[in-house]
Amino acid sequence: MKRRALLKELQKIAKDKGLALTLVRHGGNHDVYELGSVRLIVARHSDIPEPTANGTIREAKKA
Repeated sequence: MKRRALLKELQKIAKDKGLALTLVRHGGNHDVYELGSVRLIVARHSDIPEPTANGTIREAKKA
């Protein structure tokens, strides 16, 4: 999955839940986002493996 597509999906989940997807910090190879009380680690690569992207989406839906 492309990184942009993953971030759009996370923003959609945040909007549906009435929360904000907030960038906490930039790391060396990953960015840390916060959705409610859940911290999400998103790789700073153009392509993110499907299992990794699906896991991040699953975590976001738990928020």
